[in-house]
Amino acid sequence: MVTEERYQHIIEWFKQNRPIAETELHYTSPYQLLVAVILSAQCTDVRVNLVTPPLFRDFPSAEALAASSPDVVYEYIKSVSYPNNKAKHLTGMAQMLQEKFGGKVPDNVSDLEKLPGVGRKTANVIASVVYNKPTMAVDTHVFRVSNRLGLTVDSRNPLQTERTLTANIPEELIPKAHHWLILHGRYVCQARKPKCEECGLTKWCMYFNKKK
Repeated sequence: MVTEERYQHIIEWFKQNRPIAETELHYTSPYQLLVAVILSAQCTDVRVNLVTPPLFRDFPSAEALAASSPDVVYEYIKSVSYPNNKAKHLTGMAQMLQEKFGGKVPDNVSDLEKLPGVGRKTANVIASVVYNKPTMAVDTHVFRVSNRLGLTVDSRNPLQTERTLTANIPEELIPKAHHWLILHGRYVCQARKPKCEECGLTKWCMYFNKKK
């Protein structure tokens, strides 16, 4: 099976079987999602969703967060991974939003990457989820799943994976495809023990068919 056919079949399966695919982080504004995504680095969405309600209650805007300090923010987020660094990133991010972007979350990857705590993956998430831009955030799930399926067999790093996926997935589907791959990796194609018996993609999956 050529790569183009594999993409077509897998995309069609997701369209039919996972018509709704979206982030599991809780947020009500671009600012809140940016905070949540920064907190989610090497941490589960479940944990992030537990700590953000009081954080958003007491710091409802970038302006409010910018006026705080890492020591204060730390107390809200100390149960997530790397809380010291993330507390510094959050306050620094909020201050830059106020000083350089008028308190508004930028709509492009280049400006987003200027913010403390925002790497390419986080920037792509915000551009995709908030602004529906055709950007593909590659986390461990996306990297693993796309490689196992055979969508990115030659990709050695997240940037290569991002470029391959965006080159082969229709532009209008890229924001949703990002969630298709993440959720499939989170609940089906898990790292240690993929649930191939529950997967509807085995017919086109390179990993599964190599095992047979």
